[in-house]
Amino acid sequence: MAEFIDAHGNLLKADVEALANSVNTVGVMGKGIALQFKNAFPANFKAYEAACKKQAVRLGEVFVFDNGQLMPPRWIINFPTKGHWRARSRIRDVADGLDDLRGVIEELEISSIALPPLGCGHGGLDWEEVRSLIEDRLGDLEVVVHLYAPEGAPDAADMVISTPRPKLTTSTAALVSVIDQYSQVALFVSLIEIHKLMYFLQEAGEDLKLDYQAKIYGPYADNLRHVLKSLEGHQLEGFGDGSKKVRDAEPITVRPGGANEASEALAENHQIAERIQRVLELVEGYESAYGLELLASVHWMAARKGNVSDLSGMTRRVQSWSQRKRRMFTAQHIESAWHRLHDQGWLATAA
Repeated sequence: MAEFIDAHGNLLKADVEALANSVNTVGVMGKGIALQFKNAFPANFKAYEAACKKQAVRLGEVFVFDNGQLMPPRWIINFPTKGHWRARSRIRDVADGLDDLRGVIEELEISSIALPPLGCGHGGLDWEEVRSLIEDRLGDLEVVVHLYAPEGAPDAADMVISTPRPKLTTSTAALVSVIDQYSQVALFVSLIEIHKLMYFLQEAGEDLKLDYQAKIYGPYADNLRHVLKSLEGHQLEGFGDGSKKVRDAEPITVRPGGANEASEALAENHQIAERIQRVLELVEGYESAYGLELLASVHWMAARKGNVSDLSGMTRRVQSWSQRKRRMFTAQHIESAWHRLHDQGWLATAA
């Protein structure tokens, strides 16, 4: 009979022969546990991605990867719980996949396996129903099953990163350098603050190719998330798998060696050093998520929505952005931010 163990913590660190990973059938590991697997086992991702391109990864069938190591885990079980990554999971697909997994466990004589909450989370299935299904399908096998209920992502520092260390480009080195220098005076560096710092660096003239849009917390560039993902566990730490909500996200820090690496990459680029310094001078005294959101929101409205010299109109436009900003940003704070931007020349080129 199977032994079912309620497990907690980081599934990727479970001492078992096989780790199961919830995947889709289109070759994307972009969020949650799938992204953690991509970072921890890059060879498995390449094999899975290639199989998806050949349409060899299908609902109801697990895709098994031999990790080729004497130390556990020996096997990575890619378990499709949905077709497209945007789709919802269906309980019958999980049931069919468990039937296939049962055969794999018997064929490979797997004695222990760790299972994530298959199809739950982004997939939308109920964990108690999925758990009952797992116990029903695997209950009579001679296997120890570590069951991980939905608990959210582990802390960033506990995530396993095995991807190659990326070489810093001018843009990524600038990101690391800005975070490092800003962290010398800020209490901690939040994701909101990073978005605003890079917004101002781009506005200062650095072509970062960040696509900023007006969002709930002010100017926000979704493609900055991909940059942070690539540096996570190498030059930076704290972004994790990017699954946490903005307000719940951990502070982001520069890992040992990251600052020196960034300095070396930018050593001959005096112009970008001047632009970074200009940004840091702008935000002096505003070093918080609130302060940077205020500055960036006022600048966004001035640069894109109206006459930069119309202070009263600026206050109305910022407060009309959303009810949240209307509650948060007082006319006095907006006026102070406007004067800071104006006095340091950030509004002179606004159109």
